[in-house]
Amino acid sequence: MEILVNLDVMMAKRKISGGELAEKIGITPANLSILKTGKAKAIRFSTLMALCHELECQPGDLLEFKE
Repeated sequence: MEILVNLDVMMAKRKISGGELAEKIGITPANLSILKTGKAKAIRFSTLMALCHELECQPGDLLEFKE
């Protein structure tokens, strides 16, 4: 079982770069990269909320549970 992070897919759909998104939500590009690659062990709700706001999506668009 795992949680898949589809952040890169949503960024591509919205045509936004990692640097631009990181700046808009107030995190470092390195931390955004950790989220994007699925290497993060956790995500703050405030960060998830900021991502959803900027990308105009729902949390389920970014995160997916896989058996």
